[in-house]
Amino acid sequence: MADNKLIGRNYTTPDLVAKVTGKAKYAEDYRVEGMLFAKLLVSPMPHARVKRLDTSAALAMPGVKAILTADDMPGAATGATLGENVQATAQAERGLTNEPLYYGEPVLAVAAIDELTASEAIEKIDIEFELLPFVVDPIETLRPGSPNARTQGNVWMRPTAPPPAAPPARGAAGEQRGAAAGAAAGAAGAGQANAAPGARGGRGAAPAGPPPPQIAAWKWTDDDFAQAGPGQMPIGKATDEWAFGNIEEGFKKADLVLDETFMTQSTGHQPLETRTAMAYWQNGKLFLHGSTQSTVQTVASVARWTGITPDKVVIISEYTGGGFGSKIPGAISMAIPALLSKKANAPVMMRLTREDEHFIGRARPGVLARMKVGLRKDGRITAIDMYAICDNGPYDPQGDGRTAGTTISLAYQPEAMRWRGLTVLTNTPPKVSQRAPGGMQGVGIMEPILSKAARKLGIDQVEIRKINAPAGKAPFGPTLPSGRQVYVTSAFVKEALDKGRELFKWEEKKALYSGKRQGTKARGIGVAVSPFAGGSIGFDGLFIIKPDGRVQIQSGIGNLGTHSAFDVHRVAAEMIGVPWEQCDVVFGNTSKNLPWTCVSAGSQTAHAMTRAAHAAATDAIKKLQEIAVKAHGGSPQAYKVAGGRVSGPGGSMTLAQAAQKAIELGGKFDGHDLPEDINAFTKTSAKNLVGQGLMAVAKDAYPRDGQSQSYVIGFAAVEVDTETGSVKVLDYTAIGDVGTILNPRGLKGQLFGGSMLGLGHAITQRWAYDQHYGVALARRFYQNRPPTILDAPRNFIGDAVDIPDPETPTGVRGVGEPPVGAAYGAIMNAIADAVGDEIFRRSPVSPDIILNALENGGNRTHEALTAHI
Repeated sequence: MADNKLIGRNYTTPDLVAKVTGKAKYAEDYRVEGMLFAKLLVSPMPHARVKRLDTSAALAMPGVKAILTADDMPGAATGATLGENVQATAQAERGLTNEPLYYGEPVLAVAAIDELTASEAIEKIDIEFELLPFVVDPIETLRPGSPNARTQGNVWMRPTAPPPAAPPARGAAGEQRGAAAGAAAGAAGAGQANAAPGARGGRGAAPAGPPPPQIAAWKWTDDDFAQAGPGQMPIGKATDEWAFGNIEEGFKKADLVLDETFMTQSTGHQPLETRTAMAYWQNGKLFLHGSTQSTVQTVASVARWTGITPDKVVIISEYTGGGFGSKIPGAISMAIPALLSKKANAPVMMRLTREDEHFIGRARPGVLARMKVGLRKDGRITAIDMYAICDNGPYDPQGDGRTAGTTISLAYQPEAMRWRGLTVLTNTPPKVSQRAPGGMQGVGIMEPILSKAARKLGIDQVEIRKINAPAGKAPFGPTLPSGRQVYVTSAFVKEALDKGRELFKWEEKKALYSGKRQGTKARGIGVAVSPFAGGSIGFDGLFIIKPDGRVQIQSGIGNLGTHSAFDVHRVAAEMIGVPWEQCDVVFGNTSKNLPWTCVSAGSQTAHAMTRAAHAAATDAIKKLQEIAVKAHGGSPQAYKVAGGRVSGPGGSMTLAQAAQKAIELGGKFDGHDLPEDINAFTKTSAKNLVGQGLMAVAKDAYPRDGQSQSYVIGFAAVEVDTETGSVKVLDYTAIGDVGTILNPRGLKGQLFGGSMLGLGHAITQRWAYDQHYGVALARRFYQNRPPTILDAPRNFIGDAVDIPDPETPTGVRGVGEPPVGAAYGAIMNAIADAVGDEIFRRSPVSPDIILNALENGGNRTHEALTAHI
């Protein structure tokens, strides 16, 4: 990589000046003539039915222009992408509802000349609710005779699929692709749900899956609960299960067996920018300024939510103030100002308050798990038996419980494993992918157990993780029909552990910190391994070399606070040999002819779109060589593209001259003739750019053997105040195995940001719900406690092993999500090292948990099974 001028180098992104000077325009910043403002009427109950509704007094108010109710909304947007490998079902939410399923769910919206008038109009609406049975705790709804979150039942389950009709034979690579959706740790199909005709899915396109899940009533027996020991999760019947190896034999070989119950919390995504949107209609088209993670991929979702075709939707989202998985294809709330605008025949802005965002802004599912883990005396894990309950909220099924299991199978490479699970409906706000969905929970559940086992076996914490680390094409997840498991493209976790041990000064800190106390201060250190999906395949790259020599790069990636919208395109500039200052990136507006692009989720963008950029640059180089041959003769291979020129034995020409020649030649050179395999979305965009210069356009059709997974190793040193229970993270090191480093500054930013989210889950961040009334008790930042810069480690080191992934031409894998689980696990492990293994079995590890346990002789006293406390 030493020869690269752009890849692996820091640079200033094109949007930086706009951001730091305040010129960047977010959705809330737009104003148009005659614009109205929308406010929401939300449910005051956790589950209810609207019995009576009279809006006449509100509509009679001066300044009130329209009221939108559930009757104005299209049907459920079945098939729309909601998150990573999550698609909407017939039971999906519709934006507004007459049967709210959680406290704070929108029931109707009012558009008025200003927000004050809209708020006053809501006060005049006469509405009566009928309270329905509700439940906010997943264990509670599994008890015999307990209420269900929905009238149809309380769990999601997938009907048994009929035997497939003589499928074609597939080799190992085919099995890898087909198994991706079910087995990969957050690594399947998110890009597929919104695909336009001709699209190929992200995260490994898979064949048609099993029948869609259905809601069912599911209860455990009194015996199931009676057989569980104190603080243990009961083991009742499961709706889902997978396995590999022989766990009975694995436990027989074990010298140490641990049986533990652990609960991870639900947490809101809480981006700084709420899901504000402004919409208007012009010539039959919807123009929507919104906050979304994925510019191009939001088009089809908004079309479904508003009941129109994708060609009638224009998304404008140049800047998005964070999403963390809650705005992957935008948000269904975007439909409200869009449809209000149509009804009122005027532009409508809907700005959400922080409290609104708490309810409709999505959340990470909490996972309660029972883990039985067997290890030999040398530290090798022989068997894992895991049962996970995913707190799903009231709507579409999330995969966090299952992904927690596949993540564990990858991170710790057990010889045998069984996973069982339930996806339980509750009357809490909708859950969706949050940065490292399921992966973070899996790491947090398993890491304290592994650390406890290491202490019992007398093995160093880093060494026990090296003993069980994935390497090479490591297998993971369930056994396929062929008897094999899926596997990763590469894993250099042992190398990352070694590098982190050195940079963190593990041995030195172990001597100084581990289990040491000075007065009321106890210090400890911890380490954790965290994998997550590292990339998808099959998307398109598109750029134009203009007659003035500048390169216009079309980017369909969302600009959600990462550098990905720009970073990935430096691959193309590097390959054709132009300085970055000669490139112009077009982004943030789907009317500007953007190519088919992956969703910005699942750490897939850097991998997927550097591949697409590589494919487009390869197309450009080939065309430049052919143009040179036409001008100077010889063979294409004899010409080299570098330094802004195409040069060979017959002569040379500048890229500007080649672009002019491309326009003269037409055909494939200027975009009149397009590749057959590119997505229909890209074809439409390319046709609108014909004749402007040399068009480079291509689909990523490179082979890939295995599933792309990335890894981050976290090392933490903490200080626990045994008088107050407060935890301070003193030092933290994050080391990535994420392939080739694309942008060093971006790498460190992702490692730090993800680590802070993991820190928050470890010690500060939580939800709280009243179990009796089903209402939220914590609705604001100061109550939910996401971490701030004051919580940041005193010393932070972020780095990577910088070993290219062998299954992608750029060597790049994603980095956004693995840091979360690494910090989550490492910090909890450090707390246990400081004050004892029996202090906690739930997160966050808050001061009350620590103090009560210390007063109880170091044994935990906290509630083990109740969620949201």
